[in-house]
Amino acid sequence: MKAFDVLKKEKIDLIFLDIQMPKLNRIDFIKALSPAPKVIFTTAYREYAIESYELDVVDYLLKPIAFNRFLMAVNKAMCDGAEEKEIKELPTVLTSEDPPYIFLKADRKMVKIYLKDILYIESLKDYVRIKTSSKEIISLQKISYLEQKLPEDCFIRIHRSFIVPIKKIEAFSNHTVEVEGKELPIGRNHKAAVLALLNNDKSILG
Repeated sequence: MKAFDVLKKEKIDLIFLDIQMPKLNRIDFIKALSPAPKVIFTTAYREYAIESYELDVVDYLLKPIAFNRFLMAVNKAMCDGAEEKEIKELPTVLTSEDPPYIFLKADRKMVKIYLKDILYIESLKDYVRIKTSSKEIISLQKISYLEQKLPEDCFIRIHRSFIVPIKKIEAFSNHTVEVEGKELPIGRNHKAAVLALLNNDKSILG
């Protein structure tokens, strides 16, 4: 395959890849590329969305693709992995308090979020969405910065886009974890560490 030969020889920054490829397994195709380029899936089928997260792709575009959605995906790919911006309103985790909490800036004010209430944290490019049992907070913050500040014995990064509290995981498979009935993908680059932790932590599932 000429295209594959080019991909192996040349440094490719971004690939738009149709999920349905005849005579070729897309998972093996992506894994065979080294170094792995950023990938944006294109497809007419919504049911492949979870799989796209599992492969740590940048984005997932449904056909027919609107130009503004295409542009958003490209911008996301260009910003992904860029040097993080310095943010003035940094969160503070008070792990010595009982129960511990974090302050994040949202809607032009600092909002207190108790760590015990967090269900999951989702990356939205330069923002994060913190989903709790009672509300949803969106804050200008990088998920990698939060990952550093949150207690590592309580939270785990399962995907480039998701952090979850370990004790809130109700079920898991090789590809997803379940929190409050919601399935969240395990990313390819995080899979080994996530499954090792979950398979060895007997307290997670009771």
